[in-house]
Amino acid sequence: MNEHVVLGIKTTITAACAALSAWLGWFGWLVVAWAACMVIDYITGSAAACRAGEWSSAVARDGIWHKTGAIVAVIAAALADWMIGLVVNNIPAVVLPWDYSVLLCPIVLVWYILTELGSIIENAGKLGAPVPAFLAKIISACKGSVDAAGDKLAGEDEEE
Repeated sequence: MNEHVVLGIKTTITAACAALSAWLGWFGWLVVAWAACMVIDYITGSAAACRAGEWSSAVARDGIWHKTGAIVAVIAAALADWMIGLVVNNIPAVVLPWDYSVLLCPIVLVWYILTELGSIIENAGKLGAPVPAFLAKIISACKGSVDAAGDKLAGEDEEE
């Protein structure tokens, strides 16, 4: 390939990423990251099961059902955000101490992303890759922080 073709490809990719960022914003990139993590988890989980000689179509279907349930939960969080936004922005008696756009769905998405990342790391180990122990611990700690933030928003005590 000559230099002009490579430059054209780089320019096209950069323009596409910029357009996606303008269209999706930070929230959209969370959705993209989650979708990518789900696909990578499914592929690495299937590969790990094949490597161990334990691949089963029933287990694979269960994995798809599990991911479908996660999609439904994220949609429910998005609908809850939309409903809360409608109430807060259109009923003068309901006032929050901050501007409300989205709150629940990003937290739910980050929780699912961290869950998928933990599973991907586990699958990498099953595939024979050396996985640093601190990586799994950090992902777990981050997930715990997201859980604590969600509990705090829900008004639950951290001690429970």
